[in-house]
Amino acid sequence: MQCEMCGETIRGTPKLVRVEGAELQVCSRCEKYGTEVQQPRRTDVKRPAAQPSAATPRPVVSLPVRRKRDLFDYMEGEIVEDYAERIRRARMEKGLSQKDLAMQMKERELLIKKIEKRELIPEEDVRKKLERALGIKLIDAVATESGKKTQAKITQTLGDLTVIKKAKK
Repeated sequence: MQCEMCGETIRGTPKLVRVEGAELQVCSRCEKYGTEVQQPRRTDVKRPAAQPSAATPRPVVSLPVRRKRDLFDYMEGEIVEDYAERIRRARMEKGLSQKDLAMQMKERELLIKKIEKRELIPEEDVRKKLERALGIKLIDAVATESGKKTQAKITQTLGDLTVIKKAKK
């Protein structure tokens, strides 16, 4: 291997140094021109795998954690708590199987299964497809101060109210 600074053949292990932002593999004489950088450990080296035996326990596979809803999920209102039961009940009333409903919505059957098991909260587009296909509502109406129930709306921001006028010269 050659020194990336002087071009001389490196005897022994090369040093990784940073010289003015560039990381170079250099010889022992050129290492004084930069600061030494810790060499990353090699994690890509494969070790020979031991033969699995009956006494060796298998690794435990963790189940996926249900995603928490964020601000954007609440823009039109909150999804009802019993969404899975409502979807399953409406699907059964229409006489559809999970596969039939998935085909009608052009989604995967696994998605319908996970939603009905409460493992997955339906995203906006899937929620709308479910509501259309089954004729149900999955969004909670939000009560206002006047007592009426309305759909939640995005509140106005300062940018929505501001009018910018160009100054005349």
